[in-house]
Amino acid sequence: MRFQLSDEQVALRAGVRELLARRFDGAALRTAVDAPGLDRALWRELGDAGFFALRVPESEGGVGLGLPEAVLAFEEAGRVLLPGPLAATHLAAGVVDGAAEGEAVVTGVDRDGLVEWLEEADVVRGDDAVGAVALRSVDPLTPLHRVPGARPGAVDPVGVLLTAAEQLGTAARVGELAVQHARTRQQFGQPIGAFQAVKHLCAQMLVRTETARAAVYAAAVTADPVDIAAARLLADEAAERGARDCLQVHGGMGFTWEGEVHLHLKRAWLRARRAGGGAEGEESLAADLLT
Repeated sequence: MRFQLSDEQVALRAGVRELLARRFDGAALRTAVDAPGLDRALWRELGDAGFFALRVPESEGGVGLGLPEAVLAFEEAGRVLLPGPLAATHLAAGVVDGAAEGEAVVTGVDRDGLVEWLEEADVVRGDDAVGAVALRSVDPLTPLHRVPGARPGAVDPVGVLLTAAEQLGTAARVGELAVQHARTRQQFGQPIGAFQAVKHLCAQMLVRTETARAAVYAAAVTADPVDIAAARLLADEAAERGARDCLQVHGGMGFTWEGEVHLHLKRAWLRARRAGGGAEGEESLAADLLT
């Protein structure tokens, strides 16, 4: 299977990257860390650009594209650590009034009773969020609540794949950060990228990222739940291990608040624990192998 992007898909990816570079650059990321909160103006701008309505049919006012295009957009969002309940709002487009246009922020209760961005949301889908308790989130850009006694519900495979796409974006970005630092950081009179140990770390990051990319893109084409489970596991690994390796390339400075690396690592940790990842994905693959 070949994954050569069409001209339209290349243009879509470039457009999303340009929008995010203009509206959520490094300075905006730092501001979001220092003053957490959802930027409603940016949310509406994403709606105007069709980010949430990509898969909504044109006859219903959407963009009329498919899952592969949504994956490309979410990969770009993951690359810049765009905050907010992106997947939940995207899944609600065409179902919840205002979601497609970015006028409504939608979140949901997952299988473990966790809710992201509860206080900023206009609509909470899934279990009843009454009595939700605020948690201390490992990711400073993703506030969390837990709903006691939440009942496990069905997992939407599309949501699982969109999370994998965000993880792919992080994996690609931390690879870039590691290579940039390895080229410029000097030690013993030469760039640290000249050292074999650093070369190996960067090469391993690239291999994991491209392996995950192939799996995520393939799953976007087939939309098969088993393919999605495999893609999610590979993307989680690429993001988590890539961020850790990038941190190692940067040394201690990588985990300071001035750096971007630790934010990617913490977001990767949080995403990996969303529905469809970890043991849940492994069980899906095991069940398929046994049938």
